[in-house]
Amino acid sequence: MLRVVVCVSGGGTNLQAILDAIENGNITNTKIEMVISNNPGAYALERAKNAGVEALCMSPKNYESREAFHQAFCKKMEDVNPDLIVLAGFLVNIPKEMVAAFPNRILNIHPSLIPSFCGVGYYGLKVHEGVLSRGAKVTGATVHFVDEGTDTGPILLQKAVEVQSGDTPKVLQQRVMEQAEWIILPKAIDAIANNRVEFVDGIARVIEA
Repeated sequence: MLRVVVCVSGGGTNLQAILDAIENGNITNTKIEMVISNNPGAYALERAKNAGVEALCMSPKNYESREAFHQAFCKKMEDVNPDLIVLAGFLVNIPKEMVAAFPNRILNIHPSLIPSFCGVGYYGLKVHEGVLSRGAKVTGATVHFVDEGTDTGPILLQKAVEVQSGDTPKVLQQRVMEQAEWIILPKAIDAIANNRVEFVDGIARVIEA
């Protein structure tokens, strides 16, 4: 059984997609142990509680320094010791100590086709604003493992989404979630839970069932 901690900062739509996929059997052999948010007002915490999952807020604002928060955050993860940490819209930089402690066990969903529109400064609506300002015709989402860089870890899955005439950042964001994020994130978790992920020369791939 894959024991998962999901980290999220906002509404938790990707968390809901994971919960729904576990419920309907699209994700098997998996249990969400805990949901952690840095934002006390995050609706994701309510989603967790409604699903009977432990919900915890750990905000950097409640610590004397960012270093103190990182230490507490890492300690919590080490105590829970999940098999997989899923960053589902988590707007907090992951400490290098945690990356080192959980190699290839931290998964992130990014709302573009990496390496496009990713890295420092590209998060949330800013990603979709960048796509539209460049006039890109195709965007999408990427599930990747987390390393010490920003959106630089091994890519596991990607799915393309068409950019349509008249799109606004919010409209495009919703389409990317519906047509890509909510599909490939559960698929990636299920593949990990059922030992269908392999690494070859630093490249990750899903072994299709």
